[in-house]
Amino acid sequence: MNPATTEFLRQRFTEYYRKAVLVAPSSLEQREWGFVLFNPGAADMRMRRHIGFASRDEMTSYIQNLIPQHTYYSTAYYEKPDAGTMADKGWCGADLIFDLDADHIVRGPYDQMLARVKEETLKLLDMLIIEFGMDKKKIELVFSGGRGYHVHVKDIAFRSWGSAERRELIDYICGIGIDPAAMLSGKAMAGPGWQNRYRETLTEYLRWLLAIPPEEAMAHLTAMGGIGKDSATTFLKNCGELITTIEKRPSAMIAKNRVLGIIVGQQEGEFKKRLLNRAALADEPVTTDTKRLIRMPTSLHGGSGMQVQSLELRDLADFDPLVDAVVFGTRDVKVNLNFNLKMPMLGSTYELQKGITTVPEAVAVFLCARGAAEIA
Repeated sequence: MNPATTEFLRQRFTEYYRKAVLVAPSSLEQREWGFVLFNPGAADMRMRRHIGFASRDEMTSYIQNLIPQHTYYSTAYYEKPDAGTMADKGWCGADLIFDLDADHIVRGPYDQMLARVKEETLKLLDMLIIEFGMDKKKIELVFSGGRGYHVHVKDIAFRSWGSAERRELIDYICGIGIDPAAMLSGKAMAGPGWQNRYRETLTEYLRWLLAIPPEEAMAHLTAMGGIGKDSATTFLKNCGELITTIEKRPSAMIAKNRVLGIIVGQQEGEFKKRLLNRAALADEPVTTDTKRLIRMPTSLHGGSGMQVQSLELRDLADFDPLVDAVVFGTRDVKVNLNFNLKMPMLGSTYELQKGITTVPEAVAVFLCARGAAEIA
């Protein structure tokens, strides 16, 4: 990012922060804060952290004077949030946090990534509310301003949980460590849950095997280590009966089938892909980290120029970040684009060619913040 582009972004962020009503997190005085500054020519991003505020006015004044590129606060609560070392802060607990980032789920055009990560967020919320019985009123949903969503569970019941407890929960959410024998044992419990999801995925996979041409099914099975032609032939012949057994007479013995055991044990491949589609693909390290810094709602994301925005759970389905989280206007700005790009924003789609072009200010901020363009 050249100095002119950095100055353009800094001026736009200044304009925003001078007018914005910044919302402080709960228990503000117990939160640690961190900021990344606009620093043209720096080889890497450096964070200014170990900062604490006693009031919302103090926080607002600091941000308005600093004009940060990125603004974070701790998910943890501390006795002394501004202490210079983590050991001296006095950890008092932490909110339960889930981070869904499209970068970890799918690659593609930005708007398609946002659509996919919304699907994962809806799945996560269903798991938390329906399967775990969490109180909707204690769940805060936030668009990250970039490529995903943050889910803050602010129920005091989870505040003292350590990394191990949080790991168990995120493993369930992501479908990690599933025991096939346990999933196939006995009558499935009523309602949603991994036992039903696993059986539905397995029967769906087996029906797919029977539906594709036999030579393709054979090639698919024999490509897995440990499955020969004879074993694959026998397995395909018995697939229909196996489906009926899973649906009508489930038993842990099903998992003893050698070929089936190899299939469900694969770390990649068709069955694993289908199983992951039933999980909610949250970022595991974020949930297990009890001292995490997370983006502040009502701040701007320095990599997009969009607002980090709190949402009502009921509004997620209709939320369009490329309209609803855009805070800049439509005045013309000239940029030098690094490559051809199709960019939807503010209800329009811009077909942009590499080189110097004129775009609305909101698009210019996004492209420059993403490193896709410089100010012309």
